[in-house]
Amino acid sequence: MRPDTGRNDPAFEFRGSAAWICAGESATAVPRGTSATLGARLARAFDGAPESTIVAGALPFDLTEEDSFWVSTSPRIGGLAGAAPSMAGWTIREMTPAAVYEAGVARALEIIAAGAGQPDGLQKLVLARRLEAMSDREIDRAALMDRLTADPAATAFMLRLPERGQGPRYLAGASPELLMEKRGDRIISHPLAGSSARSADPHADAAARASLAASSKDRHEHRHVVEFLLDTLAPLCHELRCPDGPEITSTRALWHLGTRIEGRLRDPEEPSALLATRVHPTPAVCGVPQARAAALIPELEDGPRGFYAGTVGWNDRRGDGSWYVTIRSAEIEGRVARLHAGAGLVLGSDPETERRETATKFRTFLSALGLEGAELDTLVETMEASR
Repeated sequence: MRPDTGRNDPAFEFRGSAAWICAGESATAVPRGTSATLGARLARAFDGAPESTIVAGALPFDLTEEDSFWVSTSPRIGGLAGAAPSMAGWTIREMTPAAVYEAGVARALEIIAAGAGQPDGLQKLVLARRLEAMSDREIDRAALMDRLTADPAATAFMLRLPERGQGPRYLAGASPELLMEKRGDRIISHPLAGSSARSADPHADAAARASLAASSKDRHEHRHVVEFLLDTLAPLCHELRCPDGPEITSTRALWHLGTRIEGRLRDPEEPSALLATRVHPTPAVCGVPQARAAALIPELEDGPRGFYAGTVGWNDRRGDGSWYVTIRSAEIEGRVARLHAGAGLVLGSDPETERRETATKFRTFLSALGLEGAELDTLVETMEASR
């Protein structure tokens, strides 16, 4: 059964493998702003509030755009057991045609090749594509949240966004990537970069895992992310450690290269939400160098990212909290779900291979929408094969 959230549509809800947290009846919107004003807005939200108060929200990919935060003085926290009710029928439309995406990838690879060996040359770029799923009825958000919880390797989330005159709007997803967790003076970040599609066939699945582990291209891509995080966190920590190389982690759909980074803060009073803004966006969703990649993304993608590839999470009164990279996600509005999926491009990447990777990444959310079995396999195979 699903957790008792206290109402049908809480302002925010997060579910991990063993626990959940959601807004109570008293959730109110925090005045909107950019990351530049987040610290002051958090302080006002917690001023005079009960010890139990939690602020949860979503930061967009572009931190100069406005975020969306909620404050709850009586959040519900506990264990959970998930369920997966049936969902509606769907019409799927690729908003970024395969040829358009591959052309963008090819252009990005040309820029990367032209800058090879140059100190300020583009070394990595993450390029995303868009998909729209339209239901034959209003999307059942409670059922969707239950389905998003199905993968224990991910943290499911649902957070209300500002309306645009077309009814309630939500950000929903199941992220496998921990951007920032803070407990006292201790922090953890577990970046993922480099992936391979899983298979229902055990031998093919093992081969995909082994291929990813041996891939110099994927290890190179992953190293960019780890080095960025270590460089960014070093001035903030008096102790910082990570393993010498990545480990293989997995979701139900993908194998990933992952590295667990742990540290102890010089200033344990800094809120987790502000720490998240310090490390966002990482090369896992943007690129290297960061400023060059961030400038190229709107030129090469066919629409704004909005909250996709941002970060979503929560922060309590002590400043502790957890923030996840907003991937395997969609914006939900009425009967429509708007999805993004991206791939990391480095020297040696191939446009068709990267497009196939995005099709695999769409699988997580499409499955949560109720597309299953042969229907889902056929859809993903069609996206992988389309030109």
